[in-house]
Amino acid sequence: MSFFDWILKLVSEYWLQFLSGTKNTLIMALTGTIAGFIIGLLIAVVRTIPVSDNANKFKKISMKCVNFILSAYVEIIRGTPMLVQALIIHYSLFVPMKMPSMLSAIIIISFNTGAYMAEIVRGGIMSIDKGQFEGAQSVGMSHWQTMYHVILPQAIKNIMPSIGNEFVVNIKDSSVLSVIAITELMFISKQAGGAYAKFVPAYVICAVIYFILTFTVTRILRYLEKKLQGSDSYTVCGSQSDPNAEIHVNKEAKRYD
Repeated sequence: MSFFDWILKLVSEYWLQFLSGTKNTLIMALTGTIAGFIIGLLIAVVRTIPVSDNANKFKKISMKCVNFILSAYVEIIRGTPMLVQALIIHYSLFVPMKMPSMLSAIIIISFNTGAYMAEIVRGGIMSIDKGQFEGAQSVGMSHWQTMYHVILPQAIKNIMPSIGNEFVVNIKDSSVLSVIAITELMFISKQAGGAYAKFVPAYVICAVIYFILTFTVTRILRYLEKKLQGSDSYTVCGSQSDPNAEIHVNKEAKRYD
């Protein structure tokens, strides 16, 4: 049989397994990205809490300890491969707890993504003009109120491409979790290839499915980003009483009427 004949044979015999593996890959990547974003968001907000010189000693020491722990988490996770993290966490914690492998995989992806999301969100927060922080504080808003009502809506919009990129990365990086016997796409490909000792055709099928997933997700995310940017044409109201003071802007044509 030719190379392409083997591909067709493996697809015809294992298409249900490939479909199930693709579903598990998407579930892990999507759930892990959402949970990781929440973890990163909380870490970024906590790490940006200002500590004034007038604060009491206990608060200063507490914030230093919290920041040290969160910084250590971010640096350790970002400085080690997810494959190593998966092996250590799964076999030292989750196997003794008899936790289901799928739940274990989602937790591992979530904690790994959370470290990267923490820096992404923190960068988005730092990109907002300091005058907006000062303006919110001048009207009596606390740090959490400032973040919720003023800063985060703008920061999240700015970092949407990076969040989408993390989702795409998680789709691909979930392949390493086949080492803990998760029936995701890579695990199924190994099984299909091992049945006939034809690993290359099985991995080609796997690569094509990964490409279709990432290409589709990327296009959907670009569409959502464009929607978040708003209309290309809008009106700046210069006066409530004088229609002539209005400015019509066309962003696409970069023209002011």
